[in-house]
Amino acid sequence: MSRSAGSRANRRGEPPPSPEPLPAPAVDSHTHLDIAVGGEDRQPTDAEVDGAVAEAVAVGVPRLVQVGVDVASSRWSAALAARRPEVLAAVALHPNEAGAGASTDGALAEIDRLAALPRVRAVGETGLDRYRTGPEGWAAQEASFRAHIDIAKRHGIALVIHDRDAHDEVLRVLEEEGAPEHTVLHCFSGDAAFARACIERGYVLSFAGTLTFGNAGRLREAAALTPMDRLLVETDAPFLTPAPLRGRPNSSRLVPHTVRALADLTGAPLDQLCDALTTNAERVFGAWG
Repeated sequence: MSRSAGSRANRRGEPPPSPEPLPAPAVDSHTHLDIAVGGEDRQPTDAEVDGAVAEAVAVGVPRLVQVGVDVASSRWSAALAARRPEVLAAVALHPNEAGAGASTDGALAEIDRLAALPRVRAVGETGLDRYRTGPEGWAAQEASFRAHIDIAKRHGIALVIHDRDAHDEVLRVLEEEGAPEHTVLHCFSGDAAFARACIERGYVLSFAGTLTFGNAGRLREAAALTPMDRLLVETDAPFLTPAPLRGRPNSSRLVPHTVRALADLTGAPLDQLCDALTTNAERVFGAWG
């Protein structure tokens, strides 16, 4: 999600209470702590971020992936990962930022530099967005996506993809460029057929709070058929707060709601699912320790 994509609408109301802790550790594979804790208008203090991380740890989420969407947030993400052992970073220019002209040679060079840092373990979120960016920005988005794929492959790290209303186009670009070894469909939004296409190609599907929405029947079908070793769970905080908390600000400490929904959907014992999510995250992003 980009900074300009409506974060104020996701921060209404009081923060919801923390859920019951998970029986085994899990991972928030995609969060925006800078926005979730600080908001659009200011960077959070170290103490505020440390508090949010501690709240996640307290409910059984001791590992987070902090995701950049532009040069500034990517630098912030890399710095946080260097400071906090619970956090790894992903760095990129969001496709909506790219569609607005932000994917300059200088910006891409900075993402390339950041991608070489030891605690930066993914390039993302990059990809294609046909919902918020109009046709005039699609060529710039695709060029940026291809550049990010190249950066991920050269550094041997994962690729985290933002795909909104662009399923076929995302698959086409990945096939033309060749996907990195570890490729994640962040906030998976496709149906069962698209899930099968991604699974056949070896990609990992990351499910967010949207899985719990009342109108997400096709998404639940996709999650139900995804093999256990291809699953991740995320918040995309402060966005996509799970039901029944929609309209209130999301945070990494709420990821247990989505983990429990996924366990109910798949029939997997909750502790086994948590173990699988951790194993998958460490396979994709490497060890946190």
